[in-house]
Amino acid sequence: MSTTHSANLERSLLLIPLPLLLVVFYLLPFLGVVGWSFTLPEPGIEQYQRIATDPAIHDMLWRTLRLCLTVSTLALVIGYLLAYCWVFSPPFWQRMVEICIFIPFWISVLVRAFGWLIALRSNGVLNGSLMGLGLIDSPLQLTRNETGVVIGMLHFMVPYALFPLLSSMRQLDQRVLLASRGLGAGALRTFWQVLLPQTVPGLLGAFIMVFVFCLGFFITPVLLGGGQTVMIAEYVFLQMFQTSNWGLGAALSVVLLALVSALIWLLLRITRVNRLVG
Repeated sequence: MSTTHSANLERSLLLIPLPLLLVVFYLLPFLGVVGWSFTLPEPGIEQYQRIATDPAIHDMLWRTLRLCLTVSTLALVIGYLLAYCWVFSPPFWQRMVEICIFIPFWISVLVRAFGWLIALRSNGVLNGSLMGLGLIDSPLQLTRNETGVVIGMLHFMVPYALFPLLSSMRQLDQRVLLASRGLGAGALRTFWQVLLPQTVPGLLGAFIMVFVFCLGFFITPVLLGGGQTVMIAEYVFLQMFQTSNWGLGAALSVVLLALVSALIWLLLRITRVNRLVG
């Protein structure tokens, strides 16, 4: 046996555990969920028909879509501003952006959600400060509604929008921007006609990435929504563990996974992943 063939065989043997683990821990459980969606409580496509016709499920899906789009759009705007500041600002402001991004990023989502719950409640820090300054006469209702959910999700998702945008901006040849300014274009025109078009792949990648993450949010909507803003992940949990409707929960899980897979496929088609991560 040649040395090259022996090396290839050893490499193949080292790689075998990875697909095996993926099959055991991901593919087989997923096939089990698909089976539940077609067999519980009775064999058939009843659960998918219910998803297609039930107004309550449609309201939940529309709410999930609306919140995910809102958070993704806001995260994209904030992330773009932070990325621009990080790339083009002096070192002091770059360090400030790093501190503002990385310190919250290291805190768990559960701690962040409880922190926002304390800050946004009627007698919380935000309402207390606004009333102390005389800006409002009575506390604002910032929890148990979509406003609190959006704030909590947005705080968590901004870094995930920032990193692809940051990578996209860092790959720009800044001499092109200097040439634009040298040819008489103002700062705004340079941004709209030079900088923004070259960062479109990063924008699209960041938007899809944030949207996919938002679809699976569970803790933040549960705590800040207080049962009034149920998204698809919480709805699946309720169907499986409170109403024991495992078939409907499994069918919704399959629909969610299909949507996420389609978005990831779109992400891979419109941009190169290595350009998003540097």
